[in-house]
Amino acid sequence: MWIYVVLAILIIAALSAAVIYHDTHSFVVRNYEISTDKIEGDYTFVLLSDLHGYVFGNNNDKLLEAIRATDPDAILCAGDMFTAHRIKGRIQYEAGLSLLSRLAADYPVYMGNGNHEHKIKAFKGEFGNLFDRYRSMLNRAGVRTLENDSLDIEDKNIRISGLDLGYEYFRKVVKKQMEPGTINRLLGSSDKKAFQVLIAHNPIYFPEYSDWGADLTVSGHVHGGIIRLPLVGGVISPAIALFPKYDGGKFERNGKYMILSRGLGTHSIHVRMFNPGEVCVIKICGR
Repeated sequence: MWIYVVLAILIIAALSAAVIYHDTHSFVVRNYEISTDKIEGDYTFVLLSDLHGYVFGNNNDKLLEAIRATDPDAILCAGDMFTAHRIKGRIQYEAGLSLLSRLAADYPVYMGNGNHEHKIKAFKGEFGNLFDRYRSMLNRAGVRTLENDSLDIEDKNIRISGLDLGYEYFRKVVKKQMEPGTINRLLGSSDKKAFQVLIAHNPIYFPEYSDWGADLTVSGHVHGGIIRLPLVGGVISPAIALFPKYDGGKFERNGKYMILSRGLGTHSIHVRMFNPGEVCVIKICGR
């Protein structure tokens, strides 16, 4: 009998390894729709997040091809395009920089910081002026970087804001409570007349984002919960929270929405299971 038990365990282990390998090295395209009476006609965003230096195809050609096939009007990036850990003595930011630069040649690209971009920005003693150089290269390529700043797509009545929270809002295990007025202090007031888009990397503050006035929040950070279980969802977040409430997909609160990307890459724990990387296509359906 024990032979059959061992054989079953080996088969399960082999199948699990195959799923993990596949999901860690592939991505899917998922479509979301949101309706509003604040714009006329439709407008389509592609949302990218948490690339963490991954490459799909030669120089991310496979990823670029999939994005272009969706025919977006603009690209939103919710951050963490690289990992702020030294690999072979340096930060490997080139894959994300190349991807966003190539996209900016064809589309408007709006980028907010993730915790890894914010880390190299905040800890200058460790990273020097790397963040300034990285941002400068993005800007020269045409990427609009939004750090507690906003831009308007005036002909569509869309406002895009990028929230750059302090590193303490990404701490593990115990969530930092956000004091009332924090977003207004960092970013100013939302635009109530325009369709207000907020790029905010950490999704756990969705109630605060919606109360601020974001019609659509786009986030990442959670990697879909790393491992996903049927009927349960994501298992663990980067903050070491089990079964996170916000793991991936579309969420609604008081008529405001969040699209939470499951991200594209991994860091530290290089595992995805039943959870391939994700390119989000968000169609804003106007009147």
